[in-house]
Amino acid sequence: MNWTKIILIAIGIFIAVMFGFPLIGVIYGALWYLFWIGVIAIAGTVGYKLLKKPETPQIENREPVAISELKNADKTLEEYKRKYLSK
Repeated sequence: MNWTKIILIAIGIFIAVMFGFPLIGVIYGALWYLFWIGVIAIAGTVGYKLLKKPETPQIENREPVAISELKNADKTLEEYKRKYLSK
């Protein structure tokens, strides 16, 4: 009875190892692909930033403001302060 238990345990360990190696290989392969995808993504990002034309910040177009809008600005500012800044 003792020998049969030892043989069954040995067979179980052997089968576990035989299923474990392919599983480790799949995990290793997936990590390897993720690594290379990351390297390509980083290279693409760096290349994009280096090759992109630098954008100059532009000031907004100045449009004339009507005096009636300026009269309402103080009222609107007071309403904004009362509603949102008092909280």
